[in-house]
Amino acid sequence: MPVTLAVAGAGIRGQAYARHAAASGRARVVAVAEPDEGRRAATAVEHGLAPENVFTDWRDLAARPRLADAMIVATQDAHHVEPAVAFAGLGYHLLLEKPMAPTEVESRKIAEAVERSGVMLAVCHVMRYSAYTRALKGLLDQGRIGDVINVQHLEPVGWWHFAHSFVRGNWRSEHGSSPMLLAKCCHDVDWLAHVIGRPARRVSSFGGLIHFRPENRPAGAADRCLDCVVEPDCPYSAPRIYFRFAGDPEQRGWPHTALTADTSPEGVREALRTGPYGRCVYTGDNDVADQQVVMIEYEGGVTASLTVTAFTPMSSRRTRVFGTHGAIEGDGHRLTVHDFVTGRHETVETGDDKAVLDGGHGDADQALVEAFVAALDTGDPTSLLTDARASLDSHRLVWAAERARHTGTVVTMREPDAPR
Repeated sequence: MPVTLAVAGAGIRGQAYARHAAASGRARVVAVAEPDEGRRAATAVEHGLAPENVFTDWRDLAARPRLADAMIVATQDAHHVEPAVAFAGLGYHLLLEKPMAPTEVESRKIAEAVERSGVMLAVCHVMRYSAYTRALKGLLDQGRIGDVINVQHLEPVGWWHFAHSFVRGNWRSEHGSSPMLLAKCCHDVDWLAHVIGRPARRVSSFGGLIHFRPENRPAGAADRCLDCVVEPDCPYSAPRIYFRFAGDPEQRGWPHTALTADTSPEGVREALRTGPYGRCVYTGDNDVADQQVVMIEYEGGVTASLTVTAFTPMSSRRTRVFGTHGAIEGDGHRLTVHDFVTGRHETVETGDDKAVLDGGHGDADQALVEAFVAALDTGDPTSLLTDARASLDSHRLVWAAERARHTGTVVTMREPDAPR
C-alpha cells in the first residue's frame, strides 16, 4: 500500500512536494489545509481529495483523527512551529519546509516535539539530495583532493529573483518572515556542513540592505511600474520580469503563479496594477539584506566563505573546494577536478542539468521527497540525510552569523544545549 500524506500549506513549495510524492508511485496525498481558495481547490482536484479532507485551516485538520502517515508542513516561515508541533504530537511524520522557524526557541520546540513523539523529521535542505552534491561529496570522501582546507561558495540569487521574493514578495521583511540569510541560505549553510563534515566553531559576517532603499529611487519614479516613466530603463521593471512568462504554456509554475491564479497577460497586468509584485522596488517596506558575506571556521581550522548577493544573473550556485592534493570547481551542474600531483584536470558531468528558472533545485526536490517516502515506507530513517538536531545545528550557525553581522563581532559557537 502507498504511504499517505497530508499537506498543511499548499503554496508553491507545498504543491511541488505533494506532486513529487504522488509521482513516485509510492505515496498518495489524502488531505490538504490551505487558506487560499484557489490553491486549496487546485490541490484537491489534482489529488482527487474527498471534500471532507479539504480544510481552510490546519487546526481543523489537526482536530480530526490522524488521516495520514505524514504531514508536509509548507506554511509561511513564521507559521511553521504551531502546525509542526501539533502534528508531531498527533503522530505524523514531518516533511518541513526550510527554515524550521524564524527563531531558535521555536525551532527547538519543533525538534523537541519530534523527539518526544518519536516521529521522523526531514527539513527540506534539498541541496544535500542533488546529483551534483552526491558527486561532489563522493569525490571528497574518496580523497581525490586530499584534506579539505577551504571552501568558497557563491549563491547568485539573481537580480529579478531577489526583487521578486525579497523586495516585493513574502520574504521582504524580517518581522514578517526571517532574515534573508535564514530564508534563502539556511540550506547553503547546511550544505557547507555536509560537504566539509566538521562542526563549526566560529563565525563572522558582513552585509546589509545596500541598494533597495528609498534614497536610491530614481528621479520621477512612480509607486507602481505600470505608471512609471523611468520603468523602461529600470533593471527591476515588473512588466519586463513578468510579462515574459504570461500566457506561456511552458511556464505554468513559479514565479508568475505567485502573482495570480490567472496567468494570462490580462491576469498578470491586473496583478501588477493591484498587488505587491507591481510596486517600485524603492518604496521602502523591505528590510532584509540584499548582499551578505559569511566566514566560518570549522573544527581543525578548515574555513569557508559564503557570499549571497542579489546583484547577479540568476544561475546555479558556484563552489570552489581547495584541498591539500587538489581542488574542485563546480557550477551546480559539472565539477572540474584539478590534481596537484599530475597537473591534470578532469570534468565530471553530474547529470544535474535542470533549468534554474523553474523555481526548483535541479533534481534535489524530487530526490528529497523520494528519500522521505522511502523512510516512511520502510520505517527506516537512514535514507534521510539530516535529522532534527542536525538541522537545528545548521540553523544555529545562521543565527550566530546574524548576531555577528549586527554586532560586528566574531561569534564562538556554543554547545547546543549550553545557556547563552
